Amino acid sequence: MTSAEIRQAFLDYFKQNGHQVVSSSSLIPANDPTLMFTNAGMVQFKDVFLGDEKRAYTRATTSQRCVRAGGKHNDLENVGYTARHHTFFEMLGNFSFGDYFKAEAIRFAWGFLTEVMQLPKERLWVTVHHSDSEAERIWKEEMGIDPERFSKLDEDNFWSMGDTGPCGPCTEIFFDHGPEVAGGPPGSPDEDGDRYIEIWNVVFMQFNRSADGEMTPLPKPSVDTGMGLERIAAVMQNVHSNYEIDLFQRLLKATAEAVGTTDLESKSLRVIADHIRSCSFLIVDGVIPSNEGRGYVLRRIIRRAVRHGNKLGAQGVFFHKLVAALVSEMGEAYPELSKAQSQIERVLLQEEQQFAKTLDNGMKLLEQSIKALQGSVISGDTVFKLYDTYGFPVDLTADVAREHELTIDMAGFEQEMDAQRARARAGGNFSVDYNDKLDLEGETAFTGYDVLEDSSAVVALFKEGEAVNQLSAGESGIVVLNNTPFYAESGGQVGDQGALNWDRGQFAVADCTKDAGNHLHHGAVSEGVLKVGDSVSAAVDQAKRQSAALNHSATHLLHEALRIVLGEHVQQKGSLVTAERLRFDFSHFEAVTADQLAQVEAIVNEQIRLNTSVETEEMAIDDAKKKGAAALFGEKYGDVVRVLSMGGDFSVELCGGTHAKRTGDIGLLKVVSEGGIAAGVRRIEAVTGQAAAEWAAESDSKIAQLGALLKGSRDNLVEKVQDLAERNRQLEKELEQLKVKLAASQGADLLSNAVEVAGVKVLAAKLEGVESKALRDTIDQLKNKLGSGVVVLATEADGKISLAAGVTKDLTAKVKAGDLVRELTAKLGGKGGGRPDFAQGGGTDTAALPQALESVVSMVEAAC
Repeated sequence: MTSAEIRQAFLDYFKQNGHQVVSSSSLIPANDPTLMFTNAGMVQFKDVFLGDEKRAYTRATTSQRCVRAGGKHNDLENVGYTARHHTFFEMLGNFSFGDYFKAEAIRFAWGFLTEVMQLPKERLWVTVHHSDSEAERIWKEEMGIDPERFSKLDEDNFWSMGDTGPCGPCTEIFFDHGPEVAGGPPGSPDEDGDRYIEIWNVVFMQFNRSADGEMTPLPKPSVDTGMGLERIAAVMQNVHSNYEIDLFQRLLKATAEAVGTTDLESKSLRVIADHIRSCSFLIVDGVIPSNEGRGYVLRRIIRRAVRHGNKLGAQGVFFHKLVAALVSEMGEAYPELSKAQSQIERVLLQEEQQFAKTLDNGMKLLEQSIKALQGSVISGDTVFKLYDTYGFPVDLTADVAREHELTIDMAGFEQEMDAQRARARAGGNFSVDYNDKLDLEGETAFTGYDVLEDSSAVVALFKEGEAVNQLSAGESGIVVLNNTPFYAESGGQVGDQGALNWDRGQFAVADCTKDAGNHLHHGAVSEGVLKVGDSVSAAVDQAKRQSAALNHSATHLLHEALRIVLGEHVQQKGSLVTAERLRFDFSHFEAVTADQLAQVEAIVNEQIRLNTSVETEEMAIDDAKKKGAAALFGEKYGDVVRVLSMGGDFSVELCGGTHAKRTGDIGLLKVVSEGGIAAGVRRIEAVTGQAAAEWAAESDSKIAQLGALLKGSRDNLVEKVQDLAERNRQLEKELEQLKVKLAASQGADLLSNAVEVAGVKVLAAKLEGVESKALRDTIDQLKNKLGSGVVVLATEADGKISLAAGVTKDLTAKVKAGDLVRELTAKLGGKGGGRPDFAQGGGTDTAALPQALESVVSMVEAAC
């Protein structure tokens, strides 16, 4: 069976057994700061397992794309050197959310392997946790497993989501590759080896572990399973290495052709074939190469692949050429890969070109260090220089070291890294804490789509994070209501402000956020006493809500306009929507030109003038995707989503925010700034409605002031400024010429000060009121007048010294200008250098300048 056929067979099997087929989630975990990348199939269901989210189904199956190349789970350094480690892999999984448990999960796993895949039972080996007598009984008594092919293990067969939270025992299924392969069964003294390979892991989530280590039974035990597609493909295709399966064989051939090698067994070739998968899918999910966080991990992977291509003799750039082969292999299963092909190629090409500039020099330095090495450890200084100067990630240097049977001095490197090391690792500082939420049950019903004032009841009060029964006048805290019209901060839109009113009392709401399903109203009691159980009238500040809604609607129009003008690669990377203005971050690789910004503005304002209705409807997530709805960056969506349509089908996106009723309500959009905020990420700030009108009025006022200053009007202001700029250029040119004449005049006056040393005329002097740019011309003139000799001139401005030296051609064999400048600037606390006939430099020790100039004569005398 091919890899694609195995993937489909797995999903079909569980669909027939009542499981909802769920699409692979992004490699960037939604709203989850505990993970750098999605590294297992259960990640997108974490909140379901924790009880913070409910789905329309209790059984699910997925083929989840995963990356393990950063943070806690990092297989990067092993990739290419082992048979089964990858930076990118697909995890086949089936999940039960309080539905079936051990007996059914075991039957499903055994049934798929022995009936669908038709693997011989005598080639399978089963393990359970030593404490799990129930799973042991099911395997032996209900499934009839051979006791001789069964092991009980300890900590290796117990899984936990983190230091706290859901956890439980596992049962694993191994495939026996046969006695001709080295290695013993799981749990045996000689288990290391490739004979027995784990292909399926079933986790029984039946406990909740508290911070003190106590484990209590979960009310609804669940099941999380995982089987690596690449591993089961190797078994089904009767090979021992994942790199021998159909998917990798075609990628390896494409890679070999791209780098110009015929050695399909090369470890470097495997590295490249693996890395094109992780790099491409990370870019699909919006990661851009950078020097921090996820972007830095992507940069490390790309550069590792490029270095291995260089090692194989690749001529020129090659890595981006492999995207087409990957799309051919996996594009059908992941259509988003095909759609983003040109964007992936562009990102990889740009990064490869950038690294190629320094790769050769970096490798030369490393090879020289290795040749000169005494011992087996590459110094931390060398590792740091490679990183800092040539962009060599540390693991890439370690990779080269391993090939030479060397190690690197990590302690020395870390001492050198300082702030750079902290920045590079900043994105990996993830932590897990499942006990940082307020102790709340149930959820707040949101009525704010329909009304801005509603009657509510107080269900909880918090002060400084602790639950209280009341809040008095002057006290700040959090109010939780049974229902609310207040929008909670989400999707970039700020939370509503307003007030909660009751008889003789008021709570001023400064912000509204969300904790699981509850809306948290942050603020302070301005008068009276508010108690749990009180009835209140919740009133949103209508003006601020309306302004924020208009800006939010404008971001949707802006997003689509950017895609039209710049290309479909544009993805939203973040936003901030307030009552005053909007901020929109998006992926793009160069500055947006003034013409492009004008086009974007024109498209948005055309949609505003069309004054079409803004439609919202709820539908199943799959129906929303069929409708073409785009998901917004960083948001997590359930099975039923809210779809926002503007301008008919001009903009169709998933969004839970509040919006205008018609596009015309926005009035006008005006972009006020555009710039880069990170590698490959741009930011636009804009205003709408009244704020846009005020911005335009302020601009008109400034234009009028400029017109008055230039004695012109709006109609001829550009010409007036052009005339002024041209006049300024002329004056600068004239001033420059005068300065050169001044310098020449001073230099000519100094000719009488030239002295003769060992038959050589030497002139060393300081010029007053002369810019450094004039020194060269002055020295050339003086050299011509001397005919043969050495000239050293200096000038000083703002505490800085500029120095230049000239030597006539007939003397450069004895006296070199570069040597003179280097020695002089060293005395002046600076540096410099140049050619034998001309050199320049600078310094800051102005007090030492007279003595330095006096030393020129003795320097020339010594040289002659």
